[in-house]
Amino acid sequence: MPRTLDPALRDALQERLRFYRDLGLIEFYRRPVDLTAIRETVQDESANPGATTSETPVATPVLDESANVKEPEMPPTQTNFFGEEPAIPVRNKAFPAPPQALNIIPPAERAAALQAIREDIGDCTRCALHQGRNKIVFGDGSPTARLMFVGEGPGADEDAQGLPFVGRAGQLLNNMIAAMGLKREEVYIANVVKCRPPGNRTPEPEEAHTCSPFLFRQIDVVRPQVIVALGATAATYLLGQRQPLAGLRGRVHAFRGSQLIVTYHPAFLLRDPRQKKEAWADLQIAMRELGLKAPSKG
Repeated sequence: MPRTLDPALRDALQERLRFYRDLGLIEFYRRPVDLTAIRETVQDESANPGATTSETPVATPVLDESANVKEPEMPPTQTNFFGEEPAIPVRNKAFPAPPQALNIIPPAERAAALQAIREDIGDCTRCALHQGRNKIVFGDGSPTARLMFVGEGPGADEDAQGLPFVGRAGQLLNNMIAAMGLKREEVYIANVVKCRPPGNRTPEPEEAHTCSPFLFRQIDVVRPQVIVALGATAATYLLGQRQPLAGLRGRVHAFRGSQLIVTYHPAFLLRDPRQKKEAWADLQIAMRELGLKAPSKG
């Protein structure tokens, strides 16, 4: 019979694989993994949850489909932009603190670090998307933001202005941010690809894989506490797995030291406004992680 790994060990292994994959260390997959060392790390952390170690910490495990999540109880409702607010789903499992970054950039230096990434991109011709673009759409917002939104790619308005989410979908995103009690300039916004795909089509895998390392570098500089993935494409390339959006929503995922939440893309909400309540439920999860409360209506 095949050997069954302990769930904690399995999750730690999967997260370590994702960590090395994100670093681009492809050769890691060809080298044997020291199961004993990882098992001891997991056991030590379970026995001494407050202990510190000099070794690089294992990243926070992703909560899987089997997580014991209670069905939400409906609270007293209040009305805002999204209509009647549903309850925030309760997360039963203990969620460890995010691991520390290998190189945390001081807040005062983050704007310059982001500018260095932009200069590294340059007048990019790394993939075919550059052939039809007007402007590279790098990112927008606070370099010290606690909350970051990641979309799919620029549209026509974004391509013209060089800023993410400035068209109709951007106006809706601004309303979503305001409903959370924040201002657009307090968050950071970026996309998986930084050039507009022809006809606003979904980025091809080659295009996304070519451009996403710059997004990962932006995330590592900003170090947001919470990332909200807007739509299936952003969720796929951030989490490294293709799943229906329904299977990714309603849970908190771990990604590069941040807590990642998946919701609908604002462009989809414009096409199907009935899903705004569901999107608001997702944003409430982000608010809970950030310790935010929705502004009261005057």
